[in-house]
Amino acid sequence: MWRRFLFVCLLATLGGQAPAQEDTAAPLAPRALAVEDAPSDDAIAARLSAIVAALGHGEIAVSVEAGVVTLEGDIADPAVSQDVAGIAERLEGVVAVRNDLAASDDIAQQIDPAFTRFRTRADQFVARLPLFFLAASAFAALVALGIVLARLRFWDRLAPNTFIAGIYRQAFRVACGIAGIVVALDLLGAAALLGTILGAAGIVGLAIGFAVRDTVENFVASVMLSLRQPFRPNDLVEIEGDVGRVIRLTSRATILLSLDGNHIRIPNATVFKGRIVNYTQNPARRFVFDIGIDPDADLEATRLLAQDALKAQPFVLDNPEELVWIENITESGAILRVTGWIDQDATGFVTARGDAIRLVKDAIEAAGVAIPDTTYRIRLEGAGDLPRPPARPPARETPAPRTPTERPPRQSEEKALIPLVAAERQETGDLLARDAPRE
Repeated sequence: MWRRFLFVCLLATLGGQAPAQEDTAAPLAPRALAVEDAPSDDAIAARLSAIVAALGHGEIAVSVEAGVVTLEGDIADPAVSQDVAGIAERLEGVVAVRNDLAASDDIAQQIDPAFTRFRTRADQFVARLPLFFLAASAFAALVALGIVLARLRFWDRLAPNTFIAGIYRQAFRVACGIAGIVVALDLLGAAALLGTILGAAGIVGLAIGFAVRDTVENFVASVMLSLRQPFRPNDLVEIEGDVGRVIRLTSRATILLSLDGNHIRIPNATVFKGRIVNYTQNPARRFVFDIGIDPDADLEATRLLAQDALKAQPFVLDNPEELVWIENITESGAILRVTGWIDQDATGFVTARGDAIRLVKDAIEAAGVAIPDTTYRIRLEGAGDLPRPPARPPARETPAPRTPTERPPRQSEEKALIPLVAAERQETGDLLARDAPRE
């Protein structure tokens, strides 16, 4: 009995699995092409022939058999073959497309499409010619408006100086030109082209900016110097070691007149970044010089003597006070450093310093204090008896120190350049202004 029960269960199990294995092993049948309600071959051929004729390709022959479209004929443009084949593939009922179109060997037939395109474009240009005139008129009107408005005196009142006013005018002209281009392209329906133009202009501008970096830096420095001027015309300045009076500030360089009467042209970028010493900014200016004295002399008494001699000069200011101190002791003697202040508007700096040196020296010598002689003698060992040098002539009697009223201080040689600078400034192109902000 148990054997019968196990046999029945085994048959039931095998019977349930057999259909599943058969379904899995069965191959997939290919999908059948739907042929019900499909257009006939004649209808497909008529439809495609009408489309080809409407496109102006009457030289293409169309035939359809069992849903297979055959295209035959000679064409001038190879691109037409792909276009017509793509149209045939999209038609309902078409199973496949056989493209037998070939490029024509006839030169006239190949040139004809190009002439057709040129003729079409010429007709389009003539048709849009009034629109071109309108766009050109709008561009010209905006540009002319920019030129006219840029000439108004309004920009001179708006800007701090003529140089900045010129920049404002030029920027306004450029803005009007860009606005004219935008309006003209919009009238022509080519506003999308503006993005391409601006992108190309940005790239070109970036390349030019790197190429002329020094020029751009100099231009920016000119703008900054014209806004905040560190000097005025006729100021005596020292810029990176060059000393002279300022003639003018141009859009590219600062022109100085040296003490020798030569023109010095310094790029504005160098002036803006460099070290500037303006000697005219403060009328009071200090001169300094050193003088040596005999170390055996009374140093304090000699120091006071030099200070009193300097105080007695009319061109030396009482405030700030003149000072004399012992700077150093060397082999040749003690070194006194003498300082004093003068008014540059009343006394020349170089001549005042020269007169102070002379008068202090005379006062020290008149007091019997020797000024060391820095002459050295060299004795050669083993050179034998050498001829003795001739005796020095007796020293002349030292004249008495002159009183301050004997010789008034002379005019400064720097002030002698002022008329020359005034003559040079008659030319135009100067950015310096008396009422401009000053650093």
